[in-house]
Amino acid sequence: MSSRKFFVGGNWKCNGSVSKVKELVDVLNKGEGLTTSVDITDVVEVVVAPVALHIPYVQEKLRKDFKVAAQNAWVKGSGAYTGEISADILKDFGLEWVILGHSERRSLMHETSEFVAEKTQYCLEKGLSVILCIGEKLEEREANKTFDVVASQLTPVADKIKDWSKVVVAYEPVWAIGTGKVASPEQAQEVHDNVRGWLSDKVSPEVASSTRIIYGGSVSASNSDELATCKDIDGFLVGGASLKPDFLKIIQSAQKK
Repeated sequence: MSSRKFFVGGNWKCNGSVSKVKELVDVLNKGEGLTTSVDITDVVEVVVAPVALHIPYVQEKLRKDFKVAAQNAWVKGSGAYTGEISADILKDFGLEWVILGHSERRSLMHETSEFVAEKTQYCLEKGLSVILCIGEKLEEREANKTFDVVASQLTPVADKIKDWSKVVVAYEPVWAIGTGKVASPEQAQEVHDNVRGWLSDKVSPEVASSTRIIYGGSVSASNSDELATCKDIDGFLVGGASLKPDFLKIIQSAQKK
């Protein structure tokens, strides 16, 4: 059995009205279907990332055994950076987690792996834990460049940080995000195993053994149980399904580990 605690993150992206967020928080608080012989959070860590404007409400109303994350952070401290939110502000507001390097940030906002690494370093220095997203595009997978791509995304981070204890690596193949296509358990396990091997070779065997590597990409209640049984899949970063009651079923899949 792995000593790595299962991790399920819900990335709400740019979604939700005040009323819809209230409904979703109510569903999570009721936790219907979260049945286990022990407290569910003894076997899984749950973190949700609302839109920034909704964070205060979710922080106040959400069950306290689930944590709240920001979807992004600025690369530096507070200052003349209109429209950005610094790690300093997130930490001061009581947040513990932030998502960095999501493929939508990389593609739509043209964030480079070096920029993501700088943000990761700064957020960690300020005491935040980081969900670090990596993953290849469809053309890169078809060209058999998946391992090269994820290595190129991890290398700048490894060059800048020494302590990986507050990093969760989220492997999210871009071709599977929001498309309904899911990496097969064999495909996902292969990449997770490769990432763990990379961490062992380039950082240390201890970091490789302890770092949680989670899968994201059209994760749903219908495929989470099977994916959870894979040796090196330590949880999920969930997009669309995290906005539905099905998210509870995905959390429940932690027991399949």
